[in-house]
Amino acid sequence: MELTQLDEFRWEIKKQGPMRVPARIYSSPSMIETIKKEETLQQLVNVAQLPGILTAALAMPDIHWGYGFPIGGVAAFDCDEGVISPGGVGYDINCGVRLAATNLTEAEVQPRLEDLVNALFNAIPCGVGSTGSVRLSQTDLKKALKTGSRWAVENGYGEESDIHHTEDNGCMEDADPSAVTDRALDRGKNQLGTLGSGNHFLEIGVVDEIFDEPAARAFGLTQGHITVLLHTGSRGLGHQTCDDFLASMAKRLHIDGVPVPDRQLACARISSPSGEKYYRAMSCAANFAWANRQILMYQAKEVLMRALNISPRSLAMRLVYDVCHNIAKFETHTVNGKKQRVCVHRKGATRSFPPGHPALCAEYKQVGQPILIPGDMGTASYVLAGAEGSMEETFGSTCHGAGRVLSRTAAKKAAHGRSLSRELEDKGILVRWTGRTTMAEEMPDAYKDVSQVVDVVHGSGISRKVVRLRPLAVVKG
Repeated sequence: MELTQLDEFRWEIKKQGPMRVPARIYSSPSMIETIKKEETLQQLVNVAQLPGILTAALAMPDIHWGYGFPIGGVAAFDCDEGVISPGGVGYDINCGVRLAATNLTEAEVQPRLEDLVNALFNAIPCGVGSTGSVRLSQTDLKKALKTGSRWAVENGYGEESDIHHTEDNGCMEDADPSAVTDRALDRGKNQLGTLGSGNHFLEIGVVDEIFDEPAARAFGLTQGHITVLLHTGSRGLGHQTCDDFLASMAKRLHIDGVPVPDRQLACARISSPSGEKYYRAMSCAANFAWANRQILMYQAKEVLMRALNISPRSLAMRLVYDVCHNIAKFETHTVNGKKQRVCVHRKGATRSFPPGHPALCAEYKQVGQPILIPGDMGTASYVLAGAEGSMEETFGSTCHGAGRVLSRTAAKKAAHGRSLSRELEDKGILVRWTGRTTMAEEMPDAYKDVSQVVDVVHGSGISRKVVRLRPLAVVKG
């Protein structure tokens, strides 16, 4: 397939054959060469063939192979003619990132850093199948699925201000627990307050560089001060929900007459009973993930105070923002010059709403939505802000992380014989992990250079750089 370079940061596969729209990729000349060698471009072309897709099938610079849709993919669909696809959301529904700022400085924390990371590792349940201290009755679980972050705050895990600093106030209002299967409910009932496995983490970092002083000030981020970054999602409940609906939708494709080029793109018309039921169940999983991150950040705050023997006032830990990836949402965007309600799929992509957007809380209205972009555990993470270009080009979306360049199998092979924890410690980064292969699968070499990814979205005007965070200590799932 022919890939045309439009400008420094934009590339396109023109509409051809069964494609309903073109496929557009945001990248750099160096990263595009890697992308060309992967199956991800074919996946993006497949997405461009789905019924009701609008404008273009979009890929962020962190694009890599995923189930059905590529990870780093964005697609918006007409609500009348379009489809909703579990593969366009992902297995870890509302996998997302939460950032908190503190009054602590690196100099204050560094002498106690090893004690702190050990305390966090001992207190935060992580790993495959991990269970937490939050035990829910069926009734309470369904309340958490219905109300998300608010359930956690009302049960003592955090403050009211946390809700206002969470995307969608930590709740998708169409959540309907009756749409979630018993198997999914059973998998989730003991997993609130757990980190999980794979690329999920809790990281102690420091504000290393500021690019946009007014936005950094609005976000409460100060040079040299300690931050807490958390990445996890909806755990087994979200995974099972995706599995359940992929199976049921795949069986109905011929009945519903929805043409797909790949069965991994199993989907349903948005307005169909199957499509509506998936959206309600997906919303429950999203709310579960928000409640999960709310609880985990509260637990991390408690650990910091105990391990460092400081008061809440000295710590002054406050939520900057919580963003979600892996989601489908109904939003209003301008399509062909007209306002239109559309269903936006963001799989491994982040919302990027600009200054003045009505969805933003009052504190961020002037500077735009905070966007949290984690890198690998050996480099850096970034805080960005939403920009107007995202509304014009990407349905209010930007990248979500560094993006893999090595599969987990390839990473394990590349890590053979290396002491990755020692390599990171030599860089001043302490890491604690569970799972025999976690460190190898998540080694820094397995990911793209997050700074290059961020430079693309900044340079293309779909989001803008605010601060860089340097990791000091990481707990991996």
